[in-house]
Amino acid sequence: MNSFIFVGVMIPFMGTTLGAAMVFLLKKNIKTSVENLLLGFAAGVMIAAAVWSLLIPSMDMAKEQGIIEWVPAVVGFALGILFLLILDNLIPHLHLDKNEPEGPKSKLKKSTMLILAVTLHNIPEGMAVGVVLAGALTENTTMTISGAIALSVGIAIQNFPEGAIISMPLLGQGISKPRSFSYGMLSGVVEPIAAVITIMLSSLIIPLLPYLLAFAAGAMMYVVIEELIPESQQGEHTDIGTIGAAVGFMLMMILDVTLG
Repeated sequence: MNSFIFVGVMIPFMGTTLGAAMVFLLKKNIKTSVENLLLGFAAGVMIAAAVWSLLIPSMDMAKEQGIIEWVPAVVGFALGILFLLILDNLIPHLHLDKNEPEGPKSKLKKSTMLILAVTLHNIPEGMAVGVVLAGALTENTTMTISGAIALSVGIAIQNFPEGAIISMPLLGQGISKPRSFSYGMLSGVVEPIAAVITIMLSSLIIPLLPYLLAFAAGAMMYVVIEELIPESQQGEHTDIGTIGAAVGFMLMMILDVTLG
């Protein structure tokens, strides 16, 4: 099972790494329309994952434990939103579509704050993978190993464009290709770390699994609403981001229903 955990937590990180490697293949910055499509796609994947991989299993597990189904889902979801809201205000970071950084005042470089923004929203993705892997390894839960892998693959798919979106702008700021790649790759390191920590906590407090699932869902939805959707609506052709979100949602839904 240790190899299963290792593979499960590393798949999303490999998605980020491969995306960051696009800096070696592309000569120019990504077009705004393509960036909108990719950001929308990432948002769609995360919304579907929050519903099918996290909230629905949370309610199913609560029912099995004899708890009112929606209570852990609502409580965990709200706490996940609150958690990301607090981090959002404590960590200085810069969104792609903004000129002014958010969080406390800092003398950090623009490139560093861009990386922190991506790193910040990778935390809930790592937590989601970790809690689903923990659920799949726990007896008497409705979650399966194939479902956990489906979530890992889905997040890896949406991490691919995210890796490119963070490394390409850094190249445009005059940073070398190797350094741009390294920064893009390192922005995804927080995912396996968050996943492993969540697995450790979940194994110690199994009755809290329904709450942890919903917590990860809430944190992911905060990222979608606060960052991905607004950033996917840049420029004139905002419908491209919407189409990307629809495609990402359908793909993740298919993955989860088919493999889960």
